[in-house]
Amino acid sequence: METLAMHISNGIIDGPVAAVFAALALAVLTFCVLRGRRDLDDRLAPMAGLVAAFIFAVQMLNFPIFTAGVSGHLLGGALAAMLVGPWVGALCVAVVLVVQALVFGDGGVAMLGLNITNMALLGTAAAYLLIALLLRVLPRTPAGLAVTAFVSAVVSVVVASQGFVLQYWLGGTTDLGGNLTGLAGTMAGVHLLIGIGEGLITATTVVTVAKVRPDLVYALRALKPAVPAPAVPVAGGAR
Repeated sequence: METLAMHISNGIIDGPVAAVFAALALAVLTFCVLRGRRDLDDRLAPMAGLVAAFIFAVQMLNFPIFTAGVSGHLLGGALAAMLVGPWVGALCVAVVLVVQALVFGDGGVAMLGLNITNMALLGTAAAYLLIALLLRVLPRTPAGLAVTAFVSAVVSVVVASQGFVLQYWLGGTTDLGGNLTGLAGTMAGVHLLIGIGEGLITATTVVTVAKVRPDLVYALRALKPAVPAPAVPVAGGAR
């Protein structure tokens, strides 16, 4: 079951594929730094530190997935995307992953590019795209915000798990006998259950922050509700 872990350990993916994803992750994170600097202000900068610290702390708490015989924890992509946006959010999750790998040995150091790609980049991007869609169709009430946070968190976790499937297909060190579909299905099933736990944590946290300080929720500030175009009056008998 170790091959089902989102924190990929050394030796599960071969070196060349790990190196390619390390370069990809570095390039995207560099772009996130450049793009995220535009968003940083007196609210977002301290919030980013709080979000990274919160994700780090909550990731240390695992909840059991009894039906799968494994445990899961918060990945944080959806939470970071909602509170500090996709660019800074991806950086927050990436920093957490680097600290966990270097200090706690959670995920191989040689596999950092793979883990960052899956959890910090794919997970955060998928979550924010869904957040942008849902906040345009759902009411911006606590219930609407909770549904947005929950659904985006579930989807982001499943998408991140499928990133691992792609990476394993490209450079997995154990022969699965062509059963890649089975791996994808197992990963999706396990991480759907993990995503439900993550969704509950994300929804509770975001709604709590929004009730106290809605101005600190990046998604509410940046994603304005759709405004219908004003009707154009027709003069006289013109058609």
